[in-house]
Amino acid sequence: MIAESIKEREGHEGALRATEILVGRMTPEGHMDRGKAAVLPNPEVIDKAVRRRFTAEYKLRILNEADACTEPGSLGALLRREGLYASNLNTWRQQRERGILSGLTPQKRGRKESVRDPLVVENEKLRKENERLTNRLRQAEIIIDVQKKVSQILGIPLAPPGEGGAD
Repeated sequence: MIAESIKEREGHEGALRATEILVGRMTPEGHMDRGKAAVLPNPEVIDKAVRRRFTAEYKLRILNEADACTEPGSLGALLRREGLYASNLNTWRQQRERGILSGLTPQKRGRKESVRDPLVVENEKLRKENERLTNRLRQAEIIIDVQKKVSQILGIPLAPPGEGGAD
């Protein structure tokens, strides 16, 4: 009966995609009543891969267990059980032999934080302040020049700079 409905479907509707199923109902004669093709969502959820991090204690424990493996196949069983590669063991052994305990701990990825010299920070601050004051001085000189030209055009005498007449 199922084979007949498949043959009938192939003949009338063509090939269906793997994610589509035929929605319908069975007739009293045992044939599939034609319905709509419905798309089912893919139930598989794909997670973002997370990088594994191993602590120094874990690495040392695995290295000790690996060194204790004397039977044939026991090292492979250990690696399969822990989900590790032989290259992990080789790298960790080299780090252990060089005595780099800090090399066994995972390092923070990305740019390293730089320590700023306080003299450099102060120097930058003073440069910015100097530039700001230079701009204000230039602006004040332009204003004074404009005042001189306006007084010449209007014939108004200006007080000499030494008197500094305060009105």
